[in-house]
Amino acid sequence: MTDALAEELLAAIGLVRRRLRRSAGRPSALSALTASQAELVRLVRRNPGISVAEAAAELGLVANTVSTLVGQLTERGLLLRTPDESDRRVARLTLTEPAREQVEAWRDRRAALVSDALDGLGPDDRDALRAALPVLGVLAERLTPSDLKERV
Repeated sequence: MTDALAEELLAAIGLVRRRLRRSAGRPSALSALTASQAELVRLVRRNPGISVAEAAAELGLVANTVSTLVGQLTERGLLLRTPDESDRRVARLTLTEPAREQVEAWRDRRAALVSDALDGLGPDDRDALRAALPVLGVLAERLTPSDLKERV
């Protein structure tokens, strides 16, 4: 029973992601990036000033990998890496202004598409989705490898 549910959930999430990607496209700032690079850009957009270590924990990557991604994205002019004012050993990450504008415009397009699709659903379906959100968060937490949970 849970195997079938897992398959249905993965299929549904995949379909939503593919349709949204086709409808909204990608911002030009992200179009040539790897999935990991794009994920880091989105994380920094949501959390300006995040440290490399915090980003690594959030993405489930080791700090060295995130440092490499930061170097690549800095070279492309997408990220700024600045020392923390209270601890100069800590690097804080922010998007450059052009990257932030492109990523936020893309986020707004995606949100508008999802909002329009949600508006087409009945109230019961919207309520069911709203009720499922906490469970999806718990599911995501259970999918976090245990070694990462210990490091965070």
